Amino acid sequence: MINIITSFSKLSLRTIPRNLITNTNSLIHTTPCLLGEPLKKKKRLDPAIIKAREERKKRKLEKQIRRLEKNARQLKPIEECEIPLSILDSQKQRQRTSVKLSRETLEQRVILEKQWAKYKHEQRLADIRLIDRIMFSQQKALDELRNESEELYQEAIQIEAMLLPITIEGPTETPSIDNYLSPDGDYQDVSKKWN
Repeated sequence: MINIITSFSKLSLRTIPRNLITNTNSLIHTTPCLLGEPLKKKKRLDPAIIKAREERKKRKLEKQIRRLEKNARQLKPIEECEIPLSILDSQKQRQRTSVKLSRETLEQRVILEKQWAKYKHEQRLADIRLIDRIMFSQQKALDELRNESEELYQEAIQIEAMLLPITIEGPTETPSIDNYLSPDGDYQDVSKKWN
């Protein structure tokens, strides 16, 4: 090792390679900074070639967009919503003829709808009046309490700690089912894959 150091020290700086450094501990390692290489010269391209490349990219993107828009209208079928073939076959038997309602029946239905709307409107107004009356009496009671005692009033407007938050606990274990054979854990996925 000493021979290596002395041989490197005897060499002039011009003969030592650029990426080698010697330490006094006689370790030789390369520097990561000097491992880079010079940048390559950029080639000048014809503007027509650049424009043609951009046009190709643009056409390719437009084609992909058209394909996606065409496929966007197609919905994936849902088996639960499909009508079974047995029902489709008996569709003519199941089809009902449209019933023509008389003018009197139609007028009676319109009158019933109007009466129902009026009833629900009055019910809603009664609910609003009841809530207003309750809130007014509550505020009146709080004002009277404040006139009597400020301490009682402050206690009355505090949130009830026992009411919020509510924690409810149910049964922690479900009862066992007699003669139940538990599965071994095998799972078979039978759902259809749609592309």
